[in-house]
Amino acid sequence: MPQLLIFIPFVGMFLLTLSVFIYMFYLRIGVIRSTGIEPRTRADLEKYPPRAVNSSNNFQNLFELPVIFYACVLSLHVLNQSDYLHVFCAFGFWIFRIAHSAIHCTYNHIMQRFVVYAIASLFLWIMVIRLAFSILRNVAV
Repeated sequence: MPQLLIFIPFVGMFLLTLSVFIYMFYLRIGVIRSTGIEPRTRADLEKYPPRAVNSSNNFQNLFELPVIFYACVLSLHVLNQSDYLHVFCAFGFWIFRIAHSAIHCTYNHIMQRFVVYAIASLFLWIMVIRLAFSILRNVAV
């Protein structure tokens, strides 16, 4: 059962990334229409309102730690190592990444965003460490 449950947050991360992508373009198109500033350089983007810049930064951030999450989930599945704790951590990672994106793309309170990011990261690192120990245990046998 956990083998398939872990793919709910896996696909959920794809949908979160798609949502931030759509939101980012919605904001950028709005800025281009209202100001006429088309981004040609990074400096042009810095002229955009904070939400437009933050959504872009958040989109980039969704290609950092989540890449490790994707690799971990796929490894757990291939090795048939997924259990309920892994599923719990995967859901925790996904939920806290949703909260992180919501904060980052809206009011962007740095300390709140950091706490949510740290909790999401903790869930991920628990998954990674458990996977690593499982692999090492099986290799040593």
